Amino acid sequence: MKNALQAVLDKASAGDDAAPAPKSAAPPSPKPARQAAARASPRRSAPAAAGNDAVVAEATPRFHRPSREDKRLVAGHFAPKVAKQLKLIAVEDDTTVQALLEEALDLLFAKKGRARIAELLKS
Repeated sequence: MKNALQAVLDKASAGDDAAPAPKSAAPPSPKPARQAAARASPRRSAPAAAGNDAVVAEATPRFHRPSREDKRLVAGHFAPKVAKQLKLIAVEDDTTVQALLEEALDLLFAKKGRARIAELLKS
């Protein structure tokens, strides 16, 4: 299944006498191209395609977040009710979900007899 942007690009590259899209149709969203650029690794080479805005977006360097430097993402998939409850606790405690997850992991490490986060960061 193709998205609207890909269909427009396919028609343009075909160069045939295809009828233009009706005026009432909404213009294609650039969102898929941005998502593809966001998922692309800076270590991978961008595909060579002339005139493709996605290639330009992939070639530009990603936004640098100093707070994430030397960090790794630890994630999980949970039911929406779980995510909502976690966010509510963060609001009630005037903190962030990040801080709550750090607290939860610290308690888990202690329960399992492992080094706590503060101890891991010392070494």
